[in-house]
Amino acid sequence: MSARDLFHHAVKQALCADGWTITDDPLVVQFGGVDLYIDLGAEKLIAAEKEGERIAVEVKSFLGASLVSEFHTALGQFLNYRFALQQKEPHRSLFLAVPIDIYHTFFTLVFAQGVIQQYDIKLLIYHPDRKEVAQWIK
Repeated sequence: MSARDLFHHAVKQALCADGWTITDDPLVVQFGGVDLYIDLGAEKLIAAEKEGERIAVEVKSFLGASLVSEFHTALGQFLNYRFALQQKEPHRSLFLAVPIDIYHTFFTLVFAQGVIQQYDIKLLIYHPDRKEVAQWIK
């Protein structure tokens, strides 16, 4: 299992404050002989429904020397995790959690936006200091 991201707890608290119940920390998905560890699994019950919405969240800080390299790594992880989730838990949506400052400085660039659209990446934008969800991009 890989080390937790620097902002793991901030995102966990932000999700709870946004009405989510953390169900897995980490969410382990076993598929095709591989064990994958997605940072968080969460559920939100919706009134009048027996089963609520279920998500998985991969937390990233993007604090490395190169945002492009960090983006490559995050994208590869996201695509692999989404593939495994589609096989094992197709009802669960996967989100990439990104700090709000990185979202505004990198994820709004034409390149990043094109990749996000091409690969249908769902984003959870968070405030690491306030431990709040700033925006969901589905």
